[in-house]
Amino acid sequence: MKNPHALRLVALASLGALLAAPALAQDSYNYFGLSVGKSRARLDNQGIANSVIGAGQTATITGTNPKDTGYKVFGGYQVNRYLAFELGFFKLGEFEFAANTTPNGTLKGQVRPQGANFDIVGLLPVTENLSVLGRVGVQYARVRDNFSGTGTTVVANPTPSNRNANYKVGVGAQYAFSPSVQMRLEAERYRVDDALGRDVNANMYSVGFVFPFGRSEAPVRRVTAEPVYVPMAAVPPPVAVAVAPMPAPVVAFAPPAAKAMPVRVSFSAESMYGFDRAEIRPEGKAALDTFLREMQGSSFQVVVVEGHTDRLGSTAYNQKLSQERADAVKSYLVSAGQMDPSKITAVGKSESMPVTKAGDCKGMAQTAKLVACLQPDRRVEIEVSGTR
Repeated sequence: MKNPHALRLVALASLGALLAAPALAQDSYNYFGLSVGKSRARLDNQGIANSVIGAGQTATITGTNPKDTGYKVFGGYQVNRYLAFELGFFKLGEFEFAANTTPNGTLKGQVRPQGANFDIVGLLPVTENLSVLGRVGVQYARVRDNFSGTGTTVVANPTPSNRNANYKVGVGAQYAFSPSVQMRLEAERYRVDDALGRDVNANMYSVGFVFPFGRSEAPVRRVTAEPVYVPMAAVPPPVAVAVAPMPAPVVAFAPPAAKAMPVRVSFSAESMYGFDRAEIRPEGKAALDTFLREMQGSSFQVVVVEGHTDRLGSTAYNQKLSQERADAVKSYLVSAGQMDPSKITAVGKSESMPVTKAGDCKGMAQTAKLVACLQPDRRVEIEVSGTR
């Protein structure tokens, strides 16, 4: 093993991750996948050529082909949305060079690395669907070479091979099209042997697909509900009373004031928007159209649009999504209802104002039961102050 320190670090990281896994477990499942891409090896072609030709000969490199197509197949266990363990097989392709030798002759060489790997994969969610990932692991590779010469070229060992364990690392991104199909874009570095005792770096840039299986949970946040329209009862206006001076006990009533109109309306987020989206669906537009018809003939003073989420997901992500959804409703009220945008305020409240009470919906794992329980928290509310 050429790099025992790196492998010790990987082993320690594996142990730490296994110990931490029970506390982090949220969405666990198995998966398998396939990636294909371009590989490139940084070989010391001159050094290889000088090593394989006979004594008294010299070599001059005349051409190289350090690139080829590589692939890997893999299977893994997703401990939670942040951590996975992965076992795979890789083949990096075939890298070639050609040389002229002195006295008269030629030399051709091929280097072919392949092997198995075990990786720890860390993921950082950016949205519900998109995550960036990094990996560190151990790979055990077999490298087979093939050398052939013409003319006076003498090759002592035309087919050397070597097996060696070393490290590998990588970075990339993963996007989930659905609970059962994900896509990855990755850049990985494999530290392999050239079969003649030299360590070299081989990089692979790949695109791949991951297929989870055995997932028992329903997709998060896909609860469908009809638009909910819940106006608050209007507050009765006060009646102004004026009393004439004594002694004439005459009481005069002022004309009734304009009807005060504090109204608060709530819309289910699932009926307003698509999954993980801020664009208003046709059903949501229809519910807003109903609200606008109810408000016809009213004089608006202040309109506040609030976006709310449940407590699942990160606060930063929930804040961004709730603000985008509130902004979308404001834009629709202005465009479809001709409301004055200077009187409308759009605010994202994230998960800070839940409708559900503490203890109503227990747990932190994103189960179908918990998602359904928290459905009332995912909403958009419109509060209108004015007169009718």
